Amino acid sequence: MEGLFEIKGERRVRTRYGGVTVHLSSTGRNEFFLLPRHGRSHEIPPHRINFKANLSALSSLGVRRVIATGAVGSISKKLRVGGMGLLDQFIDLSKRHLTFFDSRPEHVDMTHPYDAELQAKVARAAAEARIPLCRGLTYISVDGPRYETAAEIRMFGMMGADVVGMTGAPEAVLANELRLKYVSIVIATNLGAGIQRSVSHEEVIGLMSKAAPKVKTLIEGTIDAL
Repeated sequence: MEGLFEIKGERRVRTRYGGVTVHLSSTGRNEFFLLPRHGRSHEIPPHRINFKANLSALSSLGVRRVIATGAVGSISKKLRVGGMGLLDQFIDLSKRHLTFFDSRPEHVDMTHPYDAELQAKVARAAAEARIPLCRGLTYISVDGPRYETAAEIRMFGMMGADVVGMTGAPEAVLANELRLKYVSIVIATNLGAGIQRSVSHEEVIGLMSKAAPKVKTLIEGTIDAL
């Protein structure tokens, strides 16, 4: 969702995992930090995102609540193309296995990876703005940057996934390890491979652009409600 919000300033944050540029924006009533995970111009591919540095930077700035957005492919009938939803669970099939606890056996409870209170705030903001929002979605996370095969999408559906994406699980895991309240709003930009004939990046970008005004309204409404 690069370019969605007006940038009022930026801060360069140093972390033990690398430097991160965090931008300052505002709803008009409340200021917030903005961190485009793919970069300002969407130049960082999903498998090269420095998730550890990103989450560490937000935490060091005193952030305690994170509202994430992401484009997803729809696998089930729960979320139509162009629709928006809230993630409730994820299945992590990525090979990154990122954690802040490489040197000690710290086992974080992930029974409910998305914060219930923050989910309720998003849902309330959606209702007030009359934006349809599908809840209870299960996300399956893959590495990318390639799109999935039709056979993989069939398997993901049998596993109980509703949507598929490339960035959600690593980010959610690290946020929970830092005890950040985390929620993820997803936009279905396409049907999974094999459900529709083919998938293209141009299609994904085009659909995200159309959804941008509603996403902006929803995020700003949630922030103001907080």
